[in-house]
Amino acid sequence: MSKTLLIVGAGLAGLSAAYTCAKAGHRAVLVSAMPSERAQSVMAEGGINASLNTRGEQDSPDQHCADTLKAACGLADPTAVAGMTEAAPQIVRELSAMGVCFNRFQGDIDLRNFGGQKKKRTAFCQSDTGKQIMTALIDAVRRFEAEGLVERRPHHLFLRLQRANGCACGMEIQDAYTGETAVLQGDAALIATGGMHGLFQDTTGSCLNTGAAAAQLFSQGVEMANLEFVQFHPTTARHGRKRFLITEAARGEGGRLMVPRDGKPYYFMEEKYPELGNLMPRDVTAREIWNMQREGQVYLTLTHLDEAVFTGKLSGLVSDCATFLNLDIRSAPIPVTPGIHYVMGGIRVDAQHRTSVPHLYAAGECCAQYHGANRLGGNSLLGAIYGGRVAAQTALAEATAPEGARILDGDPVSDAPFPHADTLLRAMGVVRDEATLSGALETLQTETDANALLARAML
Repeated sequence: MSKTLLIVGAGLAGLSAAYTCAKAGHRAVLVSAMPSERAQSVMAEGGINASLNTRGEQDSPDQHCADTLKAACGLADPTAVAGMTEAAPQIVRELSAMGVCFNRFQGDIDLRNFGGQKKKRTAFCQSDTGKQIMTALIDAVRRFEAEGLVERRPHHLFLRLQRANGCACGMEIQDAYTGETAVLQGDAALIATGGMHGLFQDTTGSCLNTGAAAAQLFSQGVEMANLEFVQFHPTTARHGRKRFLITEAARGEGGRLMVPRDGKPYYFMEEKYPELGNLMPRDVTAREIWNMQREGQVYLTLTHLDEAVFTGKLSGLVSDCATFLNLDIRSAPIPVTPGIHYVMGGIRVDAQHRTSVPHLYAAGECCAQYHGANRLGGNSLLGAIYGGRVAAQTALAEATAPEGARILDGDPVSDAPFPHADTLLRAMGVVRDEATLSGALETLQTETDANALLARAML
């Protein structure tokens, strides 16, 4: 019998879940504030990890799993991570078959180096990998829309969860254009709303990802995990109130971090970490840059790279830096500083993406699963696709719509700009201390809205 899966979020995790659901002959309803083309997944640049071993380095899913767990400081679920890394090669080849234009090496999918990994393991499409993958999945899901297996509800906001007999069975949503509300009922609900970048200033992510859905679920008793772990990307450039991402692919292709010292460039990462140098995990690299800024501006220099690298592998970065920074990176170094990039914590899920509420599932950046205390670059796209697939499969296997649905108590969280952003930015920097965290906690202690509850949980 056909089942209906309600999915909140139309980025990579949501699309993966909808595709998995429809491919199995079931119905998916995609609820999203913005169309898929505006999802944060489009902004991912550097690549997607998979031990394809096309460069003959004897890579394997086990090594990919070990690198992921090491970067996570042992705080990720080994069973879940092993499942993801084992599935990665097949996922990337399926994406290629869908039409994703990965760079090629001797006829096969090319791989580049990425931080925290000793093997070339990151498949890429120049420096626009997220956009390419999203385009392919949008097209694949659109075919199921034409068949009536996927229903789109764009420009709609998630307001509240419904449940009966303790199980999720629906949700209340609101049309952002008209203000009209509606209740959707289905056999299961899946949250794929991305991270919480709207909680912060100076972020590389979309400020449309406010964390409102997660805050609402938290206020309704859904368990969260690892909320204190916010990843700073080591290399960003300020652009207005946002941070412009300088993709890790730049260092994967040979970019070098340096700070001027005594009139000469000091390549501090290469001196301190001779094995991986500029490709240490992001948390380590961000802290080193943060500390080196006491000596002066830190730069990422690419001027020594061959022109073929710029035209064949980093053309998107060349164009973006020229447009937004007025900088020709082929002849001048890029001034960089760490910027908020990814929230490792979120809705607590198990290896099958179940939440603490039966028939409610979560996937992508909104949930805490594969990354522990620190995410490897290239694992976000993989985790979203794999997580969306697993969550949908679990939901379809387990869920049945119960009778007697009711809306849980609690007012819906506003999707307006997050009111506590300054507070969080001051407290949750690259390097934190007890005084700043305690001060922020005291500031938020008197606030009672659901967003404040989530902010206090992060602290």
